[in-house]
Amino acid sequence: MTVSIEESWKKPLEHEFEEPYFKGLVKFVKEEYLHYTCYPPGKQIFAAFDHSPFEKTKVVIIGQDPYHGPNQANGLCFSVTDGIQHPPSLINIFKEIEADLGKPYPKSGNLERWADQGVLLLNATLTVRAHEAGSHQRKGWETFTDNVIKAISKEREDIVFLLWGGYAKKKSKLIDVDKHHILTSGHPSPLSANRGYWFGNKHFSATNTLLRKMGKTPIDW
Repeated sequence: MTVSIEESWKKPLEHEFEEPYFKGLVKFVKEEYLHYTCYPPGKQIFAAFDHSPFEKTKVVIIGQDPYHGPNQANGLCFSVTDGIQHPPSLINIFKEIEADLGKPYPKSGNLERWADQGVLLLNATLTVRAHEAGSHQRKGWETFTDNVIKAISKEREDIVFLLWGGYAKKKSKLIDVDKHHILTSGHPSPLSANRGYWFGNKHFSATNTLLRKMGKTPIDW
């Protein structure tokens, strides 16, 4: 079975695409997209991988579920299509960047500009039915994306993982802490941010400090 994913990811993930769970997942997703409106558009399901090739990935940010409103999800966690109103979590991400790095708040919420610099913006679940949050959870996506994290942990070194919120923090058990760097904080959602668990984490400057120490180009957030 052929999966349309960026070429460099095919070898580290080659066994996944032949696994029974993945074949069942593909069947489920095809049926959902056939009978319901689903997001992101089919060609963008693997956009996170398309923009950040395996060997060029330097930073991994883990989200949970794609946005489920019209024209929002573009295959990258926390990101929205150009011209779409910024969701609350993304607003808080940009506010933290503004405070941390002094960068002006951007007009576009499209994070392809991060992904193209080697930031893998990985949702645990890569698809969703319109207006039904979590509707494609526990269908196999989490198995796949957990194995993506394991492959990065095993085959790469000195990746910076940003784990925001309880769900993402649980993924730390998949990461070899002797080889990689993990930064954790509360989630940027208003509920968490307003309780003081997000603002002031300085993850963006901290990530760039780590990248510079490793001789890598920092991210232009």
